[in-house]
Amino acid sequence: MKSRVLILTASYGEGHNAAARALAAACDAAHGPGTAHVADVFALASPRLNAVSRHAYLTMINHTPRAWSAVFAWADRSTILPHLLWMLGRERRVLEELLARENPTAICSTYPVYAFLLEKIALTRGLAAPQFNIVTDSISINSLWWRAACDGWFLPNEDSAEVLRRAGIDADRLHVAGFPVASFFSAHAGELQPPDLSTGAAPRVLYIINSGTLHAEETARRLLAESEWEITCAVGRDDHLRRKLTELSSGRARQTQILGWTNEIPRLLMTHHVVVSKAGGATTQEAIAARCPMIVNQIVPGQEEGNYELLRRHRAGALAETPAAVIAELRAAFADRGRGCRAWRDALAPLTRPDAAREIAAHVLALTGGGTEPVPLPLRLAEIPA
Repeated sequence: MKSRVLILTASYGEGHNAAARALAAACDAAHGPGTAHVADVFALASPRLNAVSRHAYLTMINHTPRAWSAVFAWADRSTILPHLLWMLGRERRVLEELLARENPTAICSTYPVYAFLLEKIALTRGLAAPQFNIVTDSISINSLWWRAACDGWFLPNEDSAEVLRRAGIDADRLHVAGFPVASFFSAHAGELQPPDLSTGAAPRVLYIINSGTLHAEETARRLLAESEWEITCAVGRDDHLRRKLTELSSGRARQTQILGWTNEIPRLLMTHHVVVSKAGGATTQEAIAARCPMIVNQIVPGQEEGNYELLRRHRAGALAETPAAVIAELRAAFADRGRGCRAWRDALAPLTRPDAAREIAAHVLALTGGGTEPVPLPLRLAEIPA
């Protein structure tokens, strides 16, 4: 029987979707096209409501981060919320239809709410396929990730696995595999890297501007004013800012790129010495996979706090929340022919798992007859701590 992996995601933060896409590609690469199916049940069940709630989420994290922090903390400790999640009837029915149509041999969730819907389905209708949570946050992990029944968890790093161990989850059901990133990172790991600063090469700085990034234009202006650095600014879909920075950068002696939306972020991360960005899950984990040190210029309270904490603990980056602080951190990193930058890059080595998607896919497929590698995760369901 051909393995079929259903991968469930949601558009509340790019990390969930990025992990789902990478894992699906790895499953298809390992066992043939069509092995994995990615679905956003919230978008399928209520497209308009999903668009409104997603807009509200983005507005809250960008403009009222303290309010979002309170919501995140409430969700983490609430005893009522799990029961409310069980009552998502429309989403549950859509998921039931999806399960009947796809008949998956394994289910992977990159968004924690699905575990509650699947738990309800398992208790009322039965669920034969094993279900795994692909945790996309680091350290500041909301308890929703483990408060519903699950066959196993894949964690992005050891620091995050320890959070679940302290919560009472059996260690043999936790697997530290890394965050699923695109195969580009592992395919080019020995090929792409920034030039050696110790030889006098010009520092390369990548600035990724997301929606809601604070001080974006001022930070970009200060970066472009550094005449000895090569600068790449990725501004997403902000065409107005792209035009302004393009005009501002004209005449720079050093190499300069002002990019709109681009799918070249993996290559850029692997060929730049430092990336400046907010501590989003996908960006942080891709930077780690590329061994590109990160200067965090913005943190959304809650899940993003752990992303920066991971870098801080391992001395693999810095926090700089103003344009002036960003420039100061970069100058310090590039001083003495990049001594600080090299230390950051070396510190990232133990965290780097560019082949995480393939490893997770191999474990999941082995459970369903689609692989041959040993699988350390038991199939039994255990009592999940409250």
